[in-house]
Amino acid sequence: MKIERCEFPDDLLYDAEGLVWARPLESGDVIVGITSILAALAGPVMKVAAKPLGVEYARGAAVGLLESGRYFGPIRAPISGVLRDVNADVLARPRRLTDASYDGGWFARLQPTNFEEEGRGLRSAMDARPFLTKQIAALRVRCFAAFPDHEMFEIGIECSAVLAKLNELLTRIEVGDVVHLVTDDPTSPIEMVRWSDQTGQPVIDERKEGNLFHFLVRKVT
Repeated sequence: MKIERCEFPDDLLYDAEGLVWARPLESGDVIVGITSILAALAGPVMKVAAKPLGVEYARGAAVGLLESGRYFGPIRAPISGVLRDVNADVLARPRRLTDASYDGGWFARLQPTNFEEEGRGLRSAMDARPFLTKQIAALRVRCFAAFPDHEMFEIGIECSAVLAKLNELLTRIEVGDVVHLVTDDPTSPIEMVRWSDQTGQPVIDERKEGNLFHFLVRKVT
């Protein structure tokens, strides 16, 4: 399910704040990660830390901490339980937490101590939809297909000049980096398609907000 371009998989459960998801396993353990709301609030994560393993944490207690250029805060347990494992890939590559928050970017594995009761406080994506919609609006969340590494705000500049600057930027950044381009040139949707075909660099997301056009470009070569 998507709300305002923010993704909420239907097979997961969500906490009361809409910031953390839970996936119950057949073993009885629960996998925990962050939602697209928290990912959008944090942006590209620079550091992730975990609380000690083997310790029982109450529902709502921090089992980890994340830090980005604009955010520092806890990753809270959606249920009470013993912290059995933390995703080593996320600790080594913190951006996985936000870039793949529902897949390889999961954060922790808990052994619940009171799931029968506390699990009733978790909601499916469909049941949580009204609340999640309000949270997105209240927190002014904007979800994109990826988190940008570089920003280009080119207002009042013709698209040809903007694309020349974009080409120059792409020569200086790493393969895999994402550029967020904002322009008010009304010809930009057509010009970006033409540019992508010519350069082979994909436009992975685009939208219009008011008179501004937003594009995400990922460098692939």
